[in-house]
Amino acid sequence: MDKIRNQTYISKRRSLRDACREESTELGNLKDDLVSHTYEQLTNFEMSAEVDLKIKCFESEKCGKSLLTHTKEKSHICEICSKVFTQRSSLKSHLLTHTKEKPYVCEICSKAFARNDTFKSHMLTHTKEKPYVCKICSKGFTQNGNLKSHMLIHTNEKPYVCEICCKAFRHSIGLKSHFPIHTKEIPYVCEICSKAFTRNDTFKSHLLSHTKEKPYVCEICIKAFARNDSFKSHLLTHTKEKPYVCEICTKAFVRNDTFKCHLLTHTKEKPYVCEICAKAFARNDSFKSHLLTLQRKIYCL
Repeated sequence: MDKIRNQTYISKRRSLRDACREESTELGNLKDDLVSHTYEQLTNFEMSAEVDLKIKCFESEKCGKSLLTHTKEKSHICEICSKVFTQRSSLKSHLLTHTKEKPYVCEICSKAFARNDTFKSHMLTHTKEKPYVCKICSKGFTQNGNLKSHMLIHTNEKPYVCEICCKAFRHSIGLKSHFPIHTKEIPYVCEICSKAFTRNDTFKSHLLSHTKEKPYVCEICIKAFARNDSFKSHLLTHTKEKPYVCEICTKAFVRNDTFKCHLLTHTKEKPYVCEICAKAFARNDSFKSHLLTLQRKIYCL
């Protein structure tokens, strides 16, 4: 009897699917049909506990996957934080962020990862392989996400827009860092010196200035650094590599911040403006030096 019920259920699902496909020749129409059919229409008859629920009733004509991926319906829910996902595999990867489990371990440097895709991307840093290549400038990347971020430089696209002031950013982290300007919220406060920060990474770097800890050590000259970005820039001094090249004058730089400062010499832009005397500066370090000079003058008065 259970077998008959199961077959009846499957037959009903297939009939409903075929009926939809007769009138839905386009994927967009098929998606609309999916929404119109309620769960009750599929389950308003008696079913046994052994009915196989893994059978997909609605499939995309183009890719063969369940239409849940097209309709963005999210059916897999994390029981810890209630975050929802369209795919079970995504939920499994997410759960590792709660358990702190990192099953993928690099045999070369012993670094561990929670996700397999992140692990594979890391392995490319050892092989120096860069499979993701920019079609415009031929620059290679180890990760597809880094290539996508790079492409925004060429397209000048800034997809992340602030809803309050409409300022646009290339990356989501730029938008997140920008928000505290409106809310006046500075969530990361140093317990030692009370200095506050809008970004967690900047806050963590600041903490190292108190502990004097320098976890990043160069294997060539044994020089140690508190910050990873400073360490990476230092490594380039050994390889003589200068990855940041000015398209206007072809001058090359080891560090990205130095490169950005150089670009301002061409644009004549001076983004750092003194609120006291309205003097503008192209470089942040010059601006800070100016502020210190003013402070000394005020102190002397």
